[in-house]
Amino acid sequence: MAVEDVGSGCSSSGDQEFHVLAVDDSIIDRKVIERLLKISCCKVTAVESGSRALQYLGIDGERSSLGFDDLKVNLIITDYSMPGMTGYELLKKIKGSTKLRQIPVVIMSSENILARVDRCMEEGAEDFLMKPVQLSDVERLRDFMLRGGEEREVVGHKRKTRDDSCSSSVLSCDRDHPLSPRSVSAMAHCKPLSKRPRLLATD
Repeated sequence: MAVEDVGSGCSSSGDQEFHVLAVDDSIIDRKVIERLLKISCCKVTAVESGSRALQYLGIDGERSSLGFDDLKVNLIITDYSMPGMTGYELLKKIKGSTKLRQIPVVIMSSENILARVDRCMEEGAEDFLMKPVQLSDVERLRDFMLRGGEEREVVGHKRKTRDDSCSSSVLSCDRDHPLSPRSVSAMAHCKPLSKRPRLLATD
């Protein structure tokens, strides 16, 4: 059960380091998200399962033997469909922890199942992205999260409350969402279920 710890590859500057814990059982998908995050000047720690992520974070009942417990994690990005523990189950564990509940969690999936999107967002996910994740997604996410604090709380509240004033134009709803236009939740929370467009992952 290897943990891959990847530096940002960016030269040292005044910018704060942004540390992302990436969770995916597919080694190919892990390498892709690692690469995108590294290009975006993020420090990346990649693990292959939800249980391994919990061990890394120190909330699985066992202390990590790797000495990573005190590392600050700014964001967790996890695949939804994984054997053993799904991304949704990992999300619930994190949001149920007083120690970790403030860490934003983003779910990734290659399947566009709107009930799954709703369930994750209601449980406290920051966003739900369709695979393949693109560099523009990662850069928007990083920039949004680095703004942090009060602004993130305001936008998070907007996502939790479906706005009846959203027009039929998806783009008009997306303005309030950090990851428009590719995040599923940006569209999913602006239209009733029966009128939601089907989203397709693009290369």
